[in-house]
Parts: sequence; structure tokens; C-alpha cells
Amino acid sequence: MGDHVHVRLGQGLSVSEEGELIEYSRCRCGATWAKVFDADGGQPEYPSRP
Repeated sequence: MGDHVHVRLGQGLSVSEEGELIEYSRCRCGATWAKVFDADGGQPEYPSRP
């Protein structure tokens, strides 16, 4: 069989005590990830208008 490619499935979000946004993901194989976003690290993002 071929190489395994991780498929990230969103598991949820939380906010740390420091105000960071934490995104939790997993793969069907059991691998897990937590990606941390620093809320104070830049300018706010606004949706673009079509």
C-alpha cells in the first residue's frame, strides 16, 4: 500500500489563560495536533468584500 497522508479533522477550539487561540485536530490514524495562535501578534483580519 502507499504512504500514509495525515488528514486533519478539526476537534475543537479553546482559549488559553494567556489569551491564545488553540485549535485541536486529529487524523483517523490517531495522530493529534494542537496549533496555537497568538491573539496579540498582529492586526485583526477582516473579511474581504466581493
